[in-house]
Amino acid sequence: MHDKTLTELSASLAAGEFTSRELTEHQLGRIERLDGALNSFITVTPDAAREAADHADAARARGDAGPLTGLPVAIKDLFCTDGVLTTAGSRMLADFVAPYDAGVVERLKAAGTVSLGKANLDEFAMGSSNENSAFGAVKNPWDSTAVPGGSSGGSAAAVAAGLAPAALGTDTGGSIRQPAAFCGITGLKPTYGRVSRWGIIAYASSLDQAGPMARTAEDCALLMNTIAGHDARDSTCVARGVPDYTAELAAPLAGLKIGLPKEYFGDGLDPAVEAAVREAISVYESLGATVREVSLPHTHYAVPAYYVIAPAEASSNLSRYDGVRFGHRCENPSDLVDLYKRSRAEGFGEEVQRRILIGTHTLSEGFFDAYYKKAQQVRRLIRQDFLDAFQDVDVLMGPTSPTPAFDLGAQKDPVSMYLQDIYTIAVNLAGIPGISVPAGFVGKRPVGLQILGTHFAEQRLLNVAHRYQQATDWHLRRPELAEENA
Repeated sequence: MHDKTLTELSASLAAGEFTSRELTEHQLGRIERLDGALNSFITVTPDAAREAADHADAARARGDAGPLTGLPVAIKDLFCTDGVLTTAGSRMLADFVAPYDAGVVERLKAAGTVSLGKANLDEFAMGSSNENSAFGAVKNPWDSTAVPGGSSGGSAAAVAAGLAPAALGTDTGGSIRQPAAFCGITGLKPTYGRVSRWGIIAYASSLDQAGPMARTAEDCALLMNTIAGHDARDSTCVARGVPDYTAELAAPLAGLKIGLPKEYFGDGLDPAVEAAVREAISVYESLGATVREVSLPHTHYAVPAYYVIAPAEASSNLSRYDGVRFGHRCENPSDLVDLYKRSRAEGFGEEVQRRILIGTHTLSEGFFDAYYKKAQQVRRLIRQDFLDAFQDVDVLMGPTSPTPAFDLGAQKDPVSMYLQDIYTIAVNLAGIPGISVPAGFVGKRPVGLQILGTHFAEQRLLNVAHRYQQATDWHLRRPELAEENA
């Protein structure tokens, strides 16, 4: 069962090949046997999963089943989940049990999905390797000496290893797309405002966006049909109709105009990654697409602009964790100031503290105009670069990451770690959608092809990704771990 895609599992459940309870027991068994080597889950919820599966089977028996009814999913531990430990990968929230469901979790529950548990992540979604979790690093299913990417590394690893057929992730600067690339799965970062952020523990509010992670673009389209849409509780969520994302998946690509940003193929790109990406682009040409070089001239400002804006917003969002209302509280504080200082020092990890300090500095008097305001002005230029490019092409393509997955512990310098997101963070600054699909390997480590579109072009991106997956088999490859102990 674990070798089937989400779409195939939906068809199998509808055909009565097995029940949701049987499927859920199968996935829970795999998690129990295999996740010790990966650490992709922080919390597994077997009792709740079985109960949800039984409800799904009862709904199906009544003739009241939808496309997602009875399908198991993993939820990144950044989404509040009613009655379930919700940690954000941090000691600060190690004992926090959410009293409500995030908007997208509500939608998935209403659709009849079965949550297997909460997936590991970099603390408060701050990281590119999933080594920053207070609950230990996640390992890449393709190579246990490599990182799975971050911050949604637990979600990506669980899907790649066949522990869950799909997962929810969040993407603030590439945190869906980069781990999808490193783990050889498909990950979609929707347009900012397309999916509700209500109930997602905030990192950077103007950048965070929830999205699906699965084996195929078809599976991501199936999930988008449920999770996309307006939520009045999220003031940044756009009141716009939701198309059927599966309706145009098979549309032909003849006449598709692809732009290759020259800035994405320069210094720092691993030659083997570039070769795999260019081979993928040649597949599109064989499908009738045309390719031209374009320029995104402000790309080299994306990393510094992002690492001013995101930490500034993080500094503001994380100020609520003061040891008073909820979250970690130090023992025996001598006074209120001591309570604040020690609770935050003990509750937050090194990378989170670093970003809080950066953000507090850039927002302080005398530095706000020089840093934060200037970064927002640069952000506008980066957004305009994309809008200008989409006047001439339908989609942009390039590598998701400059390298394949790197070794655990290899990135000692924070700046070198930040540069791993060089091709993804501009997408969040501009608020446009992007998808990463498997496009080859360097050794035994996967390579991702990133496809970008203009605002609310998810349907087109999913079509472009799906047609590539019909013509190739990279998305069908499985790590050895996924086939063990079936």
